[in-house]
Amino acid sequence: MKTDKNTVIGFVLIGILFLGYFWFSSRQQQAILLDKRRTEDSIARVRAVTAPKIDPAVAALDSLKRDSTNKLAVAGNFQSAANGTEQLTPVDNGLIKITFTNKGAQPKSIELKRFKSFDSSNAVMGGSQFDNIAYTINTSPNQSAPTSSLFFNSPAVTKDADGRQVISYSLTSVDGQSITHQYIVKPNDYMVDWNIIINGANTLLTGNTLNFNWQVQANKKQTDIIYERRQSRLCYVEDGSYDFETATTSTTATFEKPVNWISVKQQFFNSALIAKNNFNGGDFNITVPEDNDTSKIVGKAVANMKIQLPSAASATIPMALYYGPNEFNILKKYNIKMESIVDLGSGMFSFVKYINRYIIIPVFNFFASFISSYGWVIALLTIFIRLVTSPLTYTSYLSGAKMKVLRPELDTLKKKLGDDQQAFAMQQMKLFREAGVNPLGGCIPAVLQIPIFFALYSFFNSEIALRGESFLWAKDLSSYDVVARLPFSIPFGFGDHISLFTITAVVTSFLISIYNMSMTPDQGNPVMKYMPYFFPFILLFIFNQLPSALTWYYTVSNLITLILQFVIQNYIIDHDKILAKMEETRKKPKTKSKWQERYSQMMESQQKVQDLKQKTNNNKK
Repeated sequence: MKTDKNTVIGFVLIGILFLGYFWFSSRQQQAILLDKRRTEDSIARVRAVTAPKIDPAVAALDSLKRDSTNKLAVAGNFQSAANGTEQLTPVDNGLIKITFTNKGAQPKSIELKRFKSFDSSNAVMGGSQFDNIAYTINTSPNQSAPTSSLFFNSPAVTKDADGRQVISYSLTSVDGQSITHQYIVKPNDYMVDWNIIINGANTLLTGNTLNFNWQVQANKKQTDIIYERRQSRLCYVEDGSYDFETATTSTTATFEKPVNWISVKQQFFNSALIAKNNFNGGDFNITVPEDNDTSKIVGKAVANMKIQLPSAASATIPMALYYGPNEFNILKKYNIKMESIVDLGSGMFSFVKYINRYIIIPVFNFFASFISSYGWVIALLTIFIRLVTSPLTYTSYLSGAKMKVLRPELDTLKKKLGDDQQAFAMQQMKLFREAGVNPLGGCIPAVLQIPIFFALYSFFNSEIALRGESFLWAKDLSSYDVVARLPFSIPFGFGDHISLFTITAVVTSFLISIYNMSMTPDQGNPVMKYMPYFFPFILLFIFNQLPSALTWYYTVSNLITLILQFVIQNYIIDHDKILAKMEETRKKPKTKSKWQERYSQMMESQQKVQDLKQKTNNNKK
């Protein structure tokens, strides 16, 4: 459509009118808001002058009296538990120091003695005002209250001969009904058994249903909280099957089938609530702050779960709590599928978890059993992987060597046929067939790298043994290394830092691309020609925020590839011998496979169509 001068002027004037309208509307709204604020301020000043003076101390006392009266009313037959003083009881089992509180008879905070937080202090789970474990009881015929609002009696602490420590809290009503929370802390264990014993369950619980409210605030434990938030999940076993929900700004899971346990997973730690006889249903929600949130909160989770009890006066509900690391072998020993919390492969690449479980983890642990530096453990793991895949990679290197021998003939063929891509493809396929060369042989290493890369990506992101371990210039192999901070953040995943291991991985990948291009024939297609050089540049953005363990692995793997290619090309493969063997192959009678026949027929038909078009164009001229 042609646009005349008047039309252009009209569009410009309309644009100016729109801009003027939006500017004027914005000014009007600002003026209205300013007048409203002035009015509110004037009213507040008048109220401050005319309002009666209230003594702050008297106001506080009145507030306390009202709260006390409300608490007594809500407590019903448990009025002795309505008000009290919080008493903390710490218990140490060698791995964790768990502090219990008599308010709600629940764990208040858990210190993990083997693990440090981002600030070098011991990692702590729980301890915030948000954290809570409670269920609602009927305190009287017309009142109910959560157990977290009631003060239980001082705990009875006993220690068994096997080192187990038993902490018992009790709560008794005026009519003889009682609740007991019994915690069993075993030595050197992250799992705490929790038995809830209710006498008068048919009265204290509506419909004999125990309605749990579990609140967890996951706080920052890694240096990069944004990455830690992205690694967070809601994990659970429903109807015997493990599943999870990736934590986003608001993620909810609803359960209608029996649930064995639920867990709030961070990158390397998790808090779990286990019902040994299963929950009957419920829902689970987590809220994760936005990336620009500067708080130290990774996420806040709320679970509302229910357990249906038999119709009886007395009931014992066996539960358990887990506060600890996402360590595969530790979680596996509980035999309730908690090891699945460790993300060793999920989504479309979930099959790689078997590579990690049965190959990577055993080999990694074997090397780590006698080598203290995890950087060298990763290097040995890389060598092991390359040895296992060496038969296939050797075949690809042999194919590459044959391609290099054929390159002069292919270049000559390219010059002869010029821009006729179809004719070149046909002659190239014929030459490969005569020489016994598999043109796809060089793709094997790339195909192998895909599952191995994703297996190791999952492994290095979740292997807690790497957490805080330094190697060369990297301070923490479980996170990216930083050799320089940028005054700005580069988008597309690069971030505000430069990782040296990322640079070494990208440079070695670039060298491999150059080496491979020197062996392959010249590509007429510029996209195919420059793609091998473009790929390492993409890796720069992919790798810069990944764990340095992964980029170190990639660097070592690339160095091995370069060394192997150089040695095989120069000291193992005899090019003259290969050329002589290729000449012998050419003299033998050729038999085409069905695929080769179809491909040749397709290329020949396309060539005929192209020749016909060329002939038609020449006749028109």
